[in-house]
Amino acid sequence: MRDWNNVAVLDPLEFNMITNIILCCTLILIFIATTLYFTTRPRKIYLVDFSCYKPGPDRIVTRELFMERSAQTGLFTEENLVFLKKILEISGLGQKTYFPPAVLQVPPNPCMAEARKEAEEVMFGAINELLEKTKVKAKDIGIVIVNCSLFNPTPSLSAMVVNHYKMRENILSYNLGGMGCSASLISIDLANQLLQVNPNSYALVVSMENITLNGYFGNDKSMLVSNCLFRMGGAAILLSNKSSDRRRSKYQLIHTVRTHMGADDKCYGCISHKEDENKRVGVALSKDLIIVAGEALKTNITTLGPLVFSMSEQLLFFLKLVAKKVFKVKIRPYVPDFKLAFEHFCIHTGGRAVLDELEKNLKLSEWHMEPSRMTLYRFGNTSSSSLWYELAYLEAKGRMNRGDRTWQMAFGSGFKFNSAVWFALRTIHPVKEKNPWIDEIHDFPVQVSRVASIISS
Repeated sequence: MRDWNNVAVLDPLEFNMITNIILCCTLILIFIATTLYFTTRPRKIYLVDFSCYKPGPDRIVTRELFMERSAQTGLFTEENLVFLKKILEISGLGQKTYFPPAVLQVPPNPCMAEARKEAEEVMFGAINELLEKTKVKAKDIGIVIVNCSLFNPTPSLSAMVVNHYKMRENILSYNLGGMGCSASLISIDLANQLLQVNPNSYALVVSMENITLNGYFGNDKSMLVSNCLFRMGGAAILLSNKSSDRRRSKYQLIHTVRTHMGADDKCYGCISHKEDENKRVGVALSKDLIIVAGEALKTNITTLGPLVFSMSEQLLFFLKLVAKKVFKVKIRPYVPDFKLAFEHFCIHTGGRAVLDELEKNLKLSEWHMEPSRMTLYRFGNTSSSSLWYELAYLEAKGRMNRGDRTWQMAFGSGFKFNSAVWFALRTIHPVKEKNPWIDEIHDFPVQVSRVASIISS
């Protein structure tokens, strides 16, 4: 006969045991899921601070001095001297851009030793200021990335930095060459990826170009344009993945988007470092550059758009795209209002014609274009570092407030178009900042007249 008293006692015990097992399994699953989430989620990357190198007054090259030195070389035809003067007048560059000493002296002295001097002056000048601002010691930096497109000595520029600052033996060092004016954002993207897998680290990014060895002394007009646009400059940026650095950092990196159009021959060849028919080396700019930049921009924002726009903006873009591609309706593609997604825009100072084209395509105001135009005017095209002079301009003007979003965009040989989106973690007060603009920011903006395309002229 069954003992019903025992059954009454055991049933609750069995029930409690099953409940405890389920509870334990649930807790284990929650623990595993939480662990996976925190170990696999992207680390937050902070821009602690940055600095832009400002050469001394002895490096200033006015338009008149540029023409005087060009004529004194005796290498340019009278026709091309007239051409150079015309380009300078419509270039958007002002009277206080900078050249290294080797280019300004008579005759010019473009040699390896002088190129190294320029590189050291720019790199160490920017890094010294950055280390002073952040109070970070060189030995605390775990990653160094230097990008310079046209000057690639041995030992490398990144090795020069490691040697000069006596950095630690296990430092991750990278030197990016030949990647054009968009290389700074490539460096930022590389630093982001490295910081994802190297916890508790600092990454130093140095962006610059070298003018000493890269002036063109021939008479091919497509290669003369770069003489008028490119100038001396550079920037150093300190990134961190330490959560403790959030409070003192300026920005958080939100997105990087890279677009490479190199598979297309027209895009690939629109900017090239080559010899002319007389074996003189220079950078040739194609008349297709403006068109190529526009096509690369469209491709880039197709990827960036869904990351930054509201659902309504994305839906309008998608419907017009379907109407055009699927139903062959002859309508213009929908251009989202980028001013809804970003407060500030930093566009690489590739030249006035390119800035005009991007202003029109993105439907930006003069106020939004001001940092780019004033950077071109004051410092010229400093290649990959131009974006940081523009960000410094925004800070010096007192425009950067907590919560503001900034879109940096750069393009260059290859052809590449790269974007980075930054979120301001705090309001930047100009009086507290060491900044290349701060002593003269009251002089800007200046009025720069609009002209036709430099390249097509």
